[in-house]
Amino acid sequence: MDQNQTINEKVHNLIILDESGSMGSIRNSIINGFNEIVKNIKELKEENPHQEHSISFVSFNTLGQQELHFMEDVNRLRELNAKTYSPDGGTPLFDAMGFSLTKLDKAITSQDNVHVFVSILTDGEENASQEFSGPAIKKLVESLKEKNWTFTYIGADHDVEKMAENLSINNHMAFDKSEAGMGKMFAKEKSARLMYMASASKAKFSIGNIFKEEDDLDFGDSIPPVHPKSKTTTPVNSSSNKSIWKKLTGK
Repeated sequence: MDQNQTINEKVHNLIILDESGSMGSIRNSIINGFNEIVKNIKELKEENPHQEHSISFVSFNTLGQQELHFMEDVNRLRELNAKTYSPDGGTPLFDAMGFSLTKLDKAITSQDNVHVFVSILTDGEENASQEFSGPAIKKLVESLKEKNWTFTYIGADHDVEKMAENLSINNHMAFDKSEAGMGKMFAKEKSARLMYMASASKAKFSIGNIFKEEDDLDFGDSIPPVHPKSKTTTPVNSSSNKSIWKKLTGK
């Protein structure tokens, strides 16, 4: 980065990933898709030098929560593999969200011009939390949305829309656990993250559902599909992405 470039935005990426036993059937797809996200986040940092990016990453099941990163520079973000992602146990989703959101909120409370992008990925409903309830998480999410936090809820094998709405999360997407379904899901996640990072200061995703709205947009070649072997990505500052952003936000 140019030494004269001023950092005027802080962007925290928080990923909360289900590691319960039912995720075992899509383990390899999750690993490949997550690693694509790792690459995307690192590239976005380079293409947005006015932003300071950090990453927090937690996976969870009834055996515990695995905090692989907490507010670390994105360059230290490691890819997943079979050793670091081994699905087992149940789904204490509310506890994972409660602990992760509360810890990050406390850590950044004194920071100015902060934006947080939270991604929640699960293939089942809550079934094992001991500390946090659904209403408590909803209240927490609503309070954080007032602080420039944006939430996305991505799920399978349950009523994703209902679950997301119960948690006051407007940005939700259901995916099919087939190879094609997983590819489509990660491609949509990528495009949403690209648009968010391109202009975090204008991110107003609290109204509507960005995943649903993007189905009506013609992305053309501006946002390529996710592929584990892909080595290129579209610059987020391209005119095509700016056009997409204008369609989503009216700005």
